[in-house]
Amino acid sequence: MSFMITDPNLTLFHLINDIAGKNHVLDSTMIFAAKNIIYIFAAYLACIWLTKSEYRQEALFAGYASVLGLGINFIITLFYFHPRPFMVPTGTLLITHAAESSFPSDHATVMFSVSIMLLAFNYLRYRGAIFLVLAFLSGLARVYSGLHFPMDIAGSFLVASLSTGILLTLKDYLIPVNRIFISYFENIEKKIIKGRLKAS
Repeated sequence: MSFMITDPNLTLFHLINDIAGKNHVLDSTMIFAAKNIIYIFAAYLACIWLTKSEYRQEALFAGYASVLGLGINFIITLFYFHPRPFMVPTGTLLITHAAESSFPSDHATVMFSVSIMLLAFNYLRYRGAIFLVLAFLSGLARVYSGLHFPMDIAGSFLVASLSTGILLTLKDYLIPVNRIFISYFENIEKKIIKGRLKAS
């Protein structure tokens, strides 16, 4: 079954994408944002996992949300096919990409999943809000670059909200599993530290 491109979706796409290809600095900035902002999310989760042991539960939940979100995306693509703008074809394409279904955006789903999960924890809401802004900026950049329609990004936000909601519902069951995993990692960490101390 094909996912129809609605007129408002196409109109909004052109409102954003028609700016592309007219300013080299803006194009370069948007290409960088479309490709690389997601790595900030990965770096942050790796950083709090390695340096903030008190937040390892939250890092795991954010990771779970991303993986579950990608799984939901995969299921959606089994039933719906949404062509990318350059497959229609329409718009200006700044980044080459395989001709595959674009709804929802995997990039945006990962970023929204991490952001929304962080927002679910009171003590991480400020960071979650910052990452949510970054996720929207990256989604905008991917529309600007001709990779996605706006509804692809909106769909990613809905998928991320769903995946986060499911995991928060299962939170009490997952925390004991997380503790086992965290304890196992901490034992390995201690052994590595002891090995380095002996070597020195």
